[in-house]
Amino acid sequence: MSASPVMAQPAPSDQAGAPVVLTARGLGRDFHGFTAVSNVDLDVRHAQIHALIGPNGAGKTTVFNLLTKFLQPTRGQIELLGTDITRMKPEAVARMGLVRSFQISAVFPNLTVLENVRVALQRPDNLATQFWLPMGVLDRLNDHADSFIDRLGLAEYRDTRAGDLSYGRKRVLEIATTLALDPKVLLLDEPMAGMGQEDVQMVAAIIRDVARERAVLMVEHNLSVVADICDHVTVLQRGEILAQGDYDTVAADPRVRTAYMGTED
Repeated sequence: MSASPVMAQPAPSDQAGAPVVLTARGLGRDFHGFTAVSNVDLDVRHAQIHALIGPNGAGKTTVFNLLTKFLQPTRGQIELLGTDITRMKPEAVARMGLVRSFQISAVFPNLTVLENVRVALQRPDNLATQFWLPMGVLDRLNDHADSFIDRLGLAEYRDTRAGDLSYGRKRVLEIATTLALDPKVLLLDEPMAGMGQEDVQMVAAIIRDVARERAVLMVEHNLSVVADICDHVTVLQRGEILAQGDYDTVAADPRVRTAYMGTED
């Protein structure tokens, strides 16, 4: 599990006492007799980046779907900010501040960068259901939208159609739209998938920056990114936790080496 460096600030090592904002205890999910996730315990802390890694088919996306309530757990309990959300619906959990991205970019390709961020801002600004208002009303969101656009380095693309952006910039725009929802916990599903090294470095630095104000839980296959920006790593195999700890701890675990490479060497 070697990892080449990514140009991002190193993960802090003194945040073990940061408050836990998302927990799972004994989390499990069965599908018609097949156990996809079994007895998973997680503690995701404020202002830390927590990676969920493992070989293909390890159950990472299923855990994401359970935490965000796209799937209901067969067993276990989930708490967000001290509230039991185990049986809540996904929209209620999102309103509480648990927001996720997906592996496939979810921007509106025919809208500009500014317009995409304004769409996301309509809910926190109480405009999402006021569809009878003229479009000009959304102009009042421009300053707020520009603050996200500037922060994430998208200012020069403000009036560019999202469909004309590079793949990496589209993923940055997606992060901007999720941040516009004011998440307390941000779940990122393979944010580096399909990116070249330059885009990986850019997005890694952005994730480290946004995690200063919120918890981030991410599924990621790029182990160099995990090594450089993540505070805590949970390794899954066949739906169960194989190892947990900082990157150096889990990378040195012979069970993890065997799960990834089929050998302990």
